[in-house]
Amino acid sequence: MFTASINWSSQVSQNVMMVVFGVLVVASVVGFILSKTAKSESGKATVSNLNARTKSWWVMVLVIIGALSLSSPGTAIVFGLVSFLALREFLTATPTRRADHWALFVSFFIIVPYQFYLVAVNWYGMFAIMIPVYAFVLIPMLTVLQGDVQDFLERNARTQWGLMVCVYFISHIPMIMNLNVETMRMGPGGLVLFLIAVTQGSDVLQYVWGKLCGKRPIVPKVSPKKTVEGFIGGVATASLIGAGMFRLTPFSPGQAFLVAMLLCITGFFGGLVMSAIKRERGIKDWGTLIEGHGGMLDRIDSLCFSAPVFFHVLRYFFQPD
Repeated sequence: MFTASINWSSQVSQNVMMVVFGVLVVASVVGFILSKTAKSESGKATVSNLNARTKSWWVMVLVIIGALSLSSPGTAIVFGLVSFLALREFLTATPTRRADHWALFVSFFIIVPYQFYLVAVNWYGMFAIMIPVYAFVLIPMLTVLQGDVQDFLERNARTQWGLMVCVYFISHIPMIMNLNVETMRMGPGGLVLFLIAVTQGSDVLQYVWGKLCGKRPIVPKVSPKKTVEGFIGGVATASLIGAGMFRLTPFSPGQAFLVAMLLCITGFFGGLVMSAIKRERGIKDWGTLIEGHGGMLDRIDSLCFSAPVFFHVLRYFFQPD
């Protein structure tokens, strides 16, 4: 019998939920007040952006809590749908040809479901190699049979890259539920909350610090709004938040700080890499699924890079032999 991923009877669980919803309520109230008092156009634009972020976070928090309230297979299904939507956005934004249709059909309707089936049944060996090995060789096999060699390497590489980032990397989030990590007061869902809170919190805090004191862009041709000051302030603050959340994890406070810093840095580069792809494609957002914040992939781009790193840190250093 499968049990919920979060132990809701735990006092830690209840305290975390109170903090999460308390922060969202405060952010919503502050955003409403600022929207009525902002005078300048730049101020109104900033407040509008913050309010859009808050609204999207309400939706995402409810989805995440719903997913973590399910059994491990149920959580795999929810994140499988997230991956499906993200892959759809990624491949819609990249050029394909008629000869790619079979490869795309197999990617969406066989590879994605099977990857998350492997999560649901906890078959780690196949989970680890299915997309990097079997899907990697299958995609060009299906494409080459169509006889269209125009941009052959680029077309197949785009599909393979989409499967790796949008499906393989993201599938590590529900796979965390299957780890045999010692002493988690909140249950395995607490680890997922730690990952998401730190990674996404770093994104938000980098934005806030960048607005407060950001002056020097890190890579202006890729993402001019990402600044050195914003990066340092956001990573430091989110790492301290991660240290404060150590009770959700098997980490000591010091270990939680270091792991959180690792997640912040990998998440930052995840967002930066995906921004570079958008620049190359000439698009602002991956989609329009979330009001004011683009598509699913715009919201999980940082997690795409931090999730597999977090999973393997837990598996190789904190899971008993």
